[in-house]
Amino acid sequence: MLQRDYPEQVCSIARALEVVGERWTLLIVRDAVLGATRFEDFQESLGIASNVLTNRLKMLCDEGVLERVPDPDRPGRPKYVLTDKGCELGPALIVLMKWGDRHYPTPSGPPRLTLHAGCGGSFGPDLRCDRCGQQARPGEIELPDGPGLTHAESAAS
Repeated sequence: MLQRDYPEQVCSIARALEVVGERWTLLIVRDAVLGATRFEDFQESLGIASNVLTNRLKMLCDEGVLERVPDPDRPGRPKYVLTDKGCELGPALIVLMKWGDRHYPTPSGPPRLTLHAGCGGSFGPDLRCDRCGQQARPGEIELPDGPGLTHAESAAS
């Protein structure tokens, strides 16, 4: 990780990377955006060691990106939910995903689509809907499976 002080530079990106710059951390946030809330959900999706996942979840909770709340379906077990601060990372992740789709595409297409919940149009890398022209607002982006994910799942079967 980067050092916590920046004697030679003043950089918001560097400070943000202190929280989300480690690879597993961004993937945990990605899974939370996609609806994962339980430790097992994250572990199954990522194949991450339990000690690493424990540390990353704790750090994300300490930083106010996730909140640890009781799971009403499993007394004594927590769920991890995105806070408002965590939800604000959604658009940044989607732009990063779109960049990856463009520069490192999978042969069968993008693993996730970015659809406008209001009209069904697709959001581009600028987060503007190609159908109605509106800029994406929080809660308006649906992320259904795309052809790349569907193809990968059927190949694994």
